[in-house]
Amino acid sequence: MGELFITLLLVALALLLVSAGIQDARTREIANWKNAAIALMAPLWWWAHGLALWPDVTVQVGVAALVFAFFVGAFALGQMGGGDVKMIGALALWLPVQPLVWMLVLMSLIGGALTLIMVIESKWRAKTGGPVEIPYGVAIAIAALLVLREPIFNQFG
Repeated sequence: MGELFITLLLVALALLLVSAGIQDARTREIANWKNAAIALMAPLWWWAHGLALWPDVTVQVGVAALVFAFFVGAFALGQMGGGDVKMIGALALWLPVQPLVWMLVLMSLIGGALTLIMVIESKWRAKTGGPVEIPYGVAIAIAALLVLREPIFNQFG
């Protein structure tokens, strides 16, 4: 039962991430309900893994709050959209520190590559009309899926 429940949580998370990435690519927005669902499933993830309220869950929530606060700063500077910030904060509830840092590094690299591609594409098509809006939710979703691939595939090993 435990492994099946963990697998179902991972599949639900993966579907939400793919859906959010597609939505962000299409509309440059991520629905609040998707980020809320990711965040609200985290306690089920903790429970399925037997995390103790102290210190495990407390550390998880504290790290997530710090990560969220950092990216709220990026939002305040106009460097990131609100949906992106909420998605990063929600994912931080799921990931221990080391995988979280790895996800943030991957997100930055993928986001940088995506930005470069979109800027080149914009110049190539001679688009004008302001700055290029980068669907950073795509980079966040891909990075999270890459970090989660190990627990996803280890469920079937």
